[in-house]
Amino acid sequence: MKEITFSPKQEKKIVQAIREAELNTSGEIRVHISRESSDNHFESAMKVFDQLGMSATKQRNGVLFHVGLKDRNFTIIGDAGIDQCAADDFWENIKNEVVSKFKKEKYVKGLVKGIQMTGIALKKHFPYQEDDQNELPNEISWD
Repeated sequence: MKEITFSPKQEKKIVQAIREAELNTSGEIRVHISRESSDNHFESAMKVFDQLGMSATKQRNGVLFHVGLKDRNFTIIGDAGIDQCAADDFWENIKNEVVSKFKKEKYVKGLVKGIQMTGIALKKHFPYQEDDQNELPNEISWD
């Protein structure tokens, strides 16, 4: 099985999608790429969520896209503020869209589309404010 990698140009495309999506919302979006295998992807994603300080946002509206390269796994984690106001299936359409692109080995397209959809979905509950500050870095984190 071929290892998934991202070129600097592809990484820039993902970071640009984060910047643009965050113009719709006060929510904060991060992407983390893990090269490690995991027995429990949700638990691994939660650990990264905590390590990145995702719950430190004022409105508790951080979102983590966690990609497990070795296991070809994708997990979305939204913070407590999102969970309080969003429907139970809030992430399903986004996750399905990303996974459908991943299955076609369109990893960057999948992440970009999911990030765009997240910005639009969060706008309803957490619209962008004029005084909004970028509370978390936009760059991709790796382990």
